[in-house]
Amino acid sequence: MTTNEKKIHQFYSILSAGDTASLSEFYAPDVKFRDPIFGLLTGKDVFAMWTMLIEKGKGNLHIKLSDTKADDYLGATQWTATYTYGPNNNKVVNTIQANFHFKDGLIIKHTDDFDIWKWSKQALGFKGFLFGWTGYMQHKIHKKALESLRKYKVLQSDKNQSPTTV
Repeated sequence: MTTNEKKIHQFYSILSAGDTASLSEFYAPDVKFRDPIFGLLTGKDVFAMWTMLIEKGKGNLHIKLSDTKADDYLGATQWTATYTYGPNNNKVVNTIQANFHFKDGLIIKHTDDFDIWKWSKQALGFKGFLFGWTGYMQHKIHKKALESLRKYKVLQSDKNQSPTTV
């Protein structure tokens, strides 16, 4: 197993364990991340996204990896994420193809690709089944995800700036 193959396995292990604080050991500070739901995120937004998703999932994330390959510059794995989503706790089993670019031992680019309609059928139920394939619904999912991330970052910022009582 190459060094970067080990890094990929370690990355998903800490993600599955909910240890988002350790992501800085794997991601470059200016990392670029892209997936069908959030679109393109960079730097601190990537860290905030993972932290938000882990907190919302309350540790209910199970990850299984397969077909992991990597050299000094490029890597890929297929990962299956199993978790519950939304107020109805809909079970989602999402199979994702991840591709990585490495530089100086850190991930500088991470792209997750999956079938957003398949995801929406599981996560959103009947509404996702009916409309998840449409550009309108996919755009709505994207906008809602970015709005959730924006609100999460504001809440985190407020938490960090609130005065402590003695």
